[in-house]
Amino acid sequence: MVYIEENIWDFDLEKALGEISEQRRETALRIRHEQGRRQCILAYLLLKKALREEYGITENPLFDFGEHGKPSIRNHPDIHFNLSHCSEAVACIVGNHPVGIDVETVKKRSEGVVHYTMNEEEIAEIEAAADPDVAFTRLWTRKEALMKMTGSGITNDLKEVLRNNHVEISTEVSRSRKYVLSVCSSR
Repeated sequence: MVYIEENIWDFDLEKALGEISEQRRETALRIRHEQGRRQCILAYLLLKKALREEYGITENPLFDFGEHGKPSIRNHPDIHFNLSHCSEAVACIVGNHPVGIDVETVKKRSEGVVHYTMNEEEIAEIEAAADPDVAFTRLWTRKEALMKMTGSGITNDLKEVLRNNHVEISTEVSRSRKYVLSVCSSR
């Protein structure tokens, strides 16, 4: 199940710091800028909501981390989750199978980044699109959601990461067209 929140400024930051685990609080407080701190906390609060609604878990989750930093929920190896945020939204996904999620603000694309991260077919898709910036962001979020699902981290094979993968990836563009959200599932 996907949970998303666009209002990162609509909660009491100090109160929220008291509602999260010490582990997450330490992570949040290391973030210098308030916006990033809010995104970190809100992502955790979304996860808490998802765990409560989907699994009946009410305690604050603690994380363990894989080789490339992918978090897992301590003592709940069968529950998979992923978090993402951008300046426009914070997102969380939980499930019984590996999952990945990425949300990115639509910005003016850099041609250098396009050519470094996209293969020829993807570049043609971007160039043919009515809104090339949205098309690039759509493809990028799909790639990142897949890499987050597998826990591989960003690889050197960015151009080929979407080829020959037998996973389900869905993508939505926000109504405001300010951000793109992609979800990847191994099911």
